[in-house]
Amino acid sequence: MNALKITGIVLIAAGILGLAYGSFSFTKETHEAKIGPLQLSVKDKQTVNVPVWASIGAIVIGGVLMVVGGKRN
Repeated sequence: MNALKITGIVLIAAGILGLAYGSFSFTKETHEAKIGPLQLSVKDKQTVNVPVWASIGAIVIGGVLMVVGGKRN
């Protein structure tokens, strides 16, 4: 299996996951203040929306890479 096929599989999987979930969230921790032994920190939960066009584009490009990777031998 060559690099083009592996990249195509990864793009197709990412596109399918993007269509299935639509968004993902993560927690970002920032250190606001440090006064002597006392430290204040803030945890902020952020959500990133994955556009449908980006997911479909990843699937299409992954499919093209699978076809091109299969013909190169």
